[in-house]
Parts: sequence; C-alpha cells; structure tokens
Amino acid sequence: MRVVSLTCSNTEILFALGCAEFLVGVDDQSDWPEEVLQGLPRVGPDLDIDLDLVESLRPDLVLATLTVPGHETVVEGLEARGLPFLAPAPTSIVDVYRDIRDVADLLGVPERAESLVRGLERATGIPDRDLSSESLAAVRAQREAALPPSAPRLLIQWWPKPVIAPGRRSWTHDVAVAAGFRNVLGLEDVISRPLTDQEVVELAPEVIVLSWCPEWAKVPAVRDRRVHCVPEAFLGRPGPRLVEGVEALRALIG
Repeated sequence: MRVVSLTCSNTEILFALGCAEFLVGVDDQSDWPEEVLQGLPRVGPDLDIDLDLVESLRPDLVLATLTVPGHETVVEGLEARGLPFLAPAPTSIVDVYRDIRDVADLLGVPERAESLVRGLERATGIPDRDLSSESLAAVRAQREAALPPSAPRLLIQWWPKPVIAPGRRSWTHDVAVAAGFRNVLGLEDVISRPLTDQEVVELAPEVIVLSWCPEWAKVPAVRDRRVHCVPEAFLGRPGPRLVEGVEALRALIG
C-alpha cells in the first residue's frame, strides 16, 4: 500500500495505526513524528499541493481533507486525475472516531483503530456510538451542564487577522468542554467564524489559547495574564493527538 498524506492529522493517524511504512509522500506541514518523516518527498503546503508530484508517487490512497478552507480545490484536482482519496470533514469528536476507523479500514487494519478511539472517548467523555445530530447535541448539552459555574470562558483563536474562532460544530468545542472550559462561541451553530476585536471584548474570555498573539489589552484573559500558547498539533489536527489537547487545556485550569 502506497499512501500520500496531505495533512498533519492524517499523517499522525497513519502513524498511530502503525502504518507509517505505507507513507511515500507528505505535505510540507506534517512535522510529527520527525524520525518517520525524514527523507519522505514533500508535496507542498496545504493550499498549494503539487498534484503532479502526488501522481508521480503512484499512490494507492491519498489522504486529503475538507477541514482546511480552500482545500476543496485540491480534492477536485485529485478527482480530475482519478487518484483514489479520502477527504475527512469532521465537525465533532464523534466524526474523528469515524475518520480514524475509515482510514484504518482503507489500510486493512480495522482492529487497530479501536484503541485510538477508546483513548479519545476516555479523554473527551463523548460516547463512541453513531449519534444523530440531535443526539450529539443532547450529549454536548449534558456535558456542558456538568461544568462547574467557575468553568473559565475560553477563546481558541485559529487565525489572527481576522481572528477566527471555533463554534459548536467543531471537534475543538468538544475538546474544550472535556478540559473543563466554556467555549465562548459554544452556543453558535457554526464550525468557526471571524470575530472583530470588539466582539472579543464583548465575549470577555477569561482564557485565550492561540498560535498568534495580538494585543487585546481590555480582554480579561490578556489583562489577567491568562493567554497561553498550545501547539496547533494538539488542537488543530483531528486525530489521536487531541488527547494531548485535552490534557494541555486541562492543565491551564489548575
């Protein structure tokens, strides 16, 4: 089996499934585990994938994504070339369970997915079962209701200009709640959306987790020195390392 991975999350799922030897090429951003990736052909950054190079690697499977805005053009290119691919588009931790299983099935190792899913299930408290949107909403509401009144209001910043933060239809929302936070956009039925500086002030997050650090002097999290940098690898990649995302966020409460 020859596999080209076009996103960090897929690369890490492949590794966690014990199938790293299948990799014949990866995207430019894939950075873990370093020892596995050394020497592999790099096929470009997420929005500028060299499809000629991907095709030349003769993949039996290309692991793409639809979680990165603009990556749909890459998927269209794969389709046009007749390359076999999987392009996950998770919007909840339950979707991540499904995607891990889908990758494992395509690689012929379905049994290896179960320990990864169990780990995510234990970390997030979201049950591993086929949930309708209504059932998932009920589970999420139950988890949020169980948070203590003192649970800090959390803003996770995906992008600096404009500021983009995840809403309720994001696996990151599940990770935040599992860690004991209230997502400031948790009541909005969106995957993510841009925020103005004034909206950030009005949302009044008590904790901000970001990869970029703008100066929002009036925001409580900034004023109280509760701005933290958590690696994108632990929050922005819908795969098994989200367990580490839960742990990293949990540590901020203590």
